[in-house]
Amino acid sequence: MDVRIIAATNRNLEEEVASGGFRMDLFYRLNVFPISVPPLRERKEDILLLADHFLKKFSEDEGKNIEGFSPDVINKMENYHWPGNIRELENLIRRTVLLTATNIVNEFYHQPETIKLTSSTDKIKTITENERDHIMAALKSSNWKVYGPGGAAELLNINVSTLNSRMKKLGINKEKLTERN
Repeated sequence: MDVRIIAATNRNLEEEVASGGFRMDLFYRLNVFPISVPPLRERKEDILLLADHFLKKFSEDEGKNIEGFSPDVINKMENYHWPGNIRELENLIRRTVLLTATNIVNEFYHQPETIKLTSSTDKIKTITENERDHIMAALKSSNWKVYGPGGAAELLNINVSTLNSRMKKLGINKEKLTERN
């Protein structure tokens, strides 16, 4: 049997693992071929395509003949930041179909955001950032001695080849770091 599992989430799993909200072993099992889909606000070219699709669908459902959007409404949709992503757009178009009596949408039926999210200035580090910081701390503590007694590999309790591989992957190089400073 050839089985492939596709898992999707709207959360940053690296941040979830770092905060203890998601199991690290499960993350590495699932993180074989990650596909990142940017939010709607970063895909302006998709807004009108999706809006037209939803308009056609909901117009049919309501038995209306709404053909499109006015240039002003298109401009407002493309310049809105869409914190609710595609679901917010879908709900806006559903509301628009219900409230529109003409064959062209002339009103942007956006409701002001009722949920105010608290923004934290403390950014949670990704797993990669945490790993890099951890390795850097071990290297500094061992005075950049990678292997042998008192070396970073011993401090981290990992094989020297594993440490070298991770350092290469993370771009940790004593010469490059001292050049920057």
